[in-house]
Amino acid sequence: MKEPYVVLVTGASSGIGLATGTYLSTRGFQVIGTSRTPSKYPNHPFPLLAMDVLNNDSIRHAIDQIIAEYNCIDVLVNNAGMGMAGPVEELEMEPLDKVFDTNLKGPILVMQHTLKQMHKQAFGKIINVASLAGDNGLPFRSVYSASKAALMRVTESLRLELRHTSIQCTTLSPGSIQTPIAASRMYASLKEDSVYYQQYKSALQDMDAHVNKGLQPVEVAKKIEKLIKAKKLKPHYSVGPFLEVVSPIIKFLLPQRMYENIIASFYNLK
Repeated sequence: MKEPYVVLVTGASSGIGLATGTYLSTRGFQVIGTSRTPSKYPNHPFPLLAMDVLNNDSIRHAIDQIIAEYNCIDVLVNNAGMGMAGPVEELEMEPLDKVFDTNLKGPILVMQHTLKQMHKQAFGKIINVASLAGDNGLPFRSVYSASKAALMRVTESLRLELRHTSIQCTTLSPGSIQTPIAASRMYASLKEDSVYYQQYKSALQDMDAHVNKGLQPVEVAKKIEKLIKAKKLKPHYSVGPFLEVVSPIIKFLLPQRMYENIIASFYNLK
C-alpha cells in the first residue's frame, strides 16, 4: 500500500475509535472517522463524516465522499459497536436486535461497500474490532459475547473468500479497555424481585470495575498501527490485560467444567 494510508474508522467519536483515529493521525495516516451525529463534535482531532452503519444510503454516501476526496480507502477499522447486559431470561428482543444489528449487521454492511472500492484498487486491509468477550459466554453479557463471536466467524469466512485477492482482513479483540462503554451499554432492568438480582447487581459492578482497571485505549490504537503495517495478517489478534488475553488459551487447555468454574469465580458467582 502507498503512503500516507487512508484509514476509515467507524464509531470514531469516542472510546477506542477516537483514540485510534487520534493516534494514527499523529503517526502520519490520513484518518477519516464516522459518527451518526458528527455535528456534536465540532473540535474533533480528525475529520468526522456522518454514517449510520445500519443504513445503506448513509454508508454509501460516506464512502463516496471519501473516494471523491482521497480516491481510495486503504484500511477499514470496523469499530462501531455497542454493549448489552442482562440475564438471558429477562432480555427484551428489541434492544437485543439493536445490539446484533450494530455489532454484526453494521460491520458487514460497511465491509460490503468498502470492499467494492478495495477490489477496484486491488488492495486493502479490514480490521474488525471484536472483543475477548467473544471467546467466552460471559454471565449477563450473553448477547454482546454472541454478537462479537459472530463477527469473528464472519471475518474467518471472509478471509477464505478473499484468498484469491490482495485484500486482507482480521479481527482484533480488545479485553478491558478504559472507555465510556458503560454509558452507552443497553441494560435489562435490575429488578429486586428477580431470581438473578444479587448476581446481576454484582456482575454490573464487576463489569465497570474491569473497565476502570483496563488498558488505556491508545494501546488498542498502537496495536492497530502494527496490523496496518504488517505484511501478512493472521486471523485473530488480541490486546488487553494479560489474564484476559490468555483466557482463550486456558479455555482450550483446561477441562470444560474447570474453566467454567474459573469464569464463575472471576465474576463472584456461586
